[in-house]
Amino acid sequence: QVQLVESGGGLVQAGGSLRLSCAASGSTFSIGTMGWYRQAPGKQRELVATISSGGVTNNADSVKGRFTISRDNAKNTINLQMNNLNPEDTAVYYCNVRIYVDRWNDYWGQGTQVTVSS
Repeated sequence: QVQLVESGGGLVQAGGSLRLSCAASGSTFSIGTMGWYRQAPGKQRELVATISSGGVTNNADSVKGRFTISRDNAKNTINLQMNNLNPEDTAVYYCNVRIYVDRWNDYWGQGTQVTVSS
């Protein structure tokens, strides 16, 4: 079993900053890429940023230059520093972790709401 605990969402004004954190615990022996996805009302879930176990990052074009993902492999945690937020960033943000058990499996956090007011 894998547990993901997210924290850091909230309400912020446009131009402000928030920091999201996600901690993975349980059967994390072969943990691979970790990342953040988001889903706005009426829209599909989309990639925000991912980071491999080796530190290689992949960011959506919409957040490049504003969001930074980081990772602590010793603690199986990732953080998402979000700067210069705008109302289009409003969504539920989900932590995702890929773990290898016979094959790669995806695990998701419960989601944390980020609301940016104009």
